[in-house]
Amino acid sequence: MTQEQAQTSDNRLSVVLITLFKGVVYRDEQTAVWQDLLKLQSAVRDYVAVLGLELKLFEEEGYAWLAHRPKDPDEGEPALPRLVTRRSLSFAVSVLLALLRKRLLEFDALGHDSRLVVSFEEIQQDMQSFLPAGSNEAKLMDQLQTHINKVVELGFLKKMKPPFEGAPPTYEVRRIIAGFIDSQWLDQLQTRLKEYQDYAQGVNE
Repeated sequence: MTQEQAQTSDNRLSVVLITLFKGVVYRDEQTAVWQDLLKLQSAVRDYVAVLGLELKLFEEEGYAWLAHRPKDPDEGEPALPRLVTRRSLSFAVSVLLALLRKRLLEFDALGHDSRLVVSFEEIQQDMQSFLPAGSNEAKLMDQLQTHINKVVELGFLKKMKPPFEGAPPTYEVRRIIAGFIDSQWLDQLQTRLKEYQDYAQGVNE
């Protein structure tokens, strides 16, 4: 490898790392970075391991991110400070994430290969029994939109371009939600949703 080729490879590694430190890398949105990530993933894993991180790469689904690497109790070394901070989610956002993951699970069970797109109205129907009851319907819809916007910000929903002006908003459920909500969490999904519903009904009383 020539010096110029080595420098080009270093530059690509730097771009991949910087992009990962900023957030999730998506195959369909960052094609060049994604291709370099696949080629340089060994170097990426070695680099981020020094910082107490690990690469979560889902090649088939087309996304990757950095996560805190759990401390091995057999290593005998003190745990490193967290570079990736935990995010505290509100009750309503947690419920919304659970319902979206459930929808994606049911969607995949039907054998669909396309993207799961949901409307604001569908999200409203799913969330109806979990939102505090109130006479001000407009305020409740504004609150629901705020929760949806938060999930978009987190990267689990992507707002779709409306087919025409004034069309109701629709959202793609990003498959990365499956990477964050694992099988153990899903095993407890129905129990969690029941607990959330009981909580919401308690607030409404």
